[in-house]
Amino acid sequence: MQYTLRKVPRDLDKALRQKARKEGRSLNEIAIEALSRGVGGYGGIVRNHDLDFAIGTWVEDAEVEKAIEDQRGIDQDLWK
Repeated sequence: MQYTLRKVPRDLDKALRQKARKEGRSLNEIAIEALSRGVGGYGGIVRNHDLDFAIGTWVEDAEVEKAIEDQRGIDQDLWK
């Protein structure tokens, strides 16, 4: 099925295009997903892709590890 949409607000167009570019997906896919969510889904599984871009990108960093370890310390004077 095909649709033609007119008078799409500029800010909505911009947001949809940015999301498509960011996720490396087509504008059509993003628009269909947005329409589906807007009507409560259409029976299919809605997959979230919010953090997919970060999967497999963790890089060990000694400075970060030290900062985290420093935050885990307990100041005994504060617990008296």
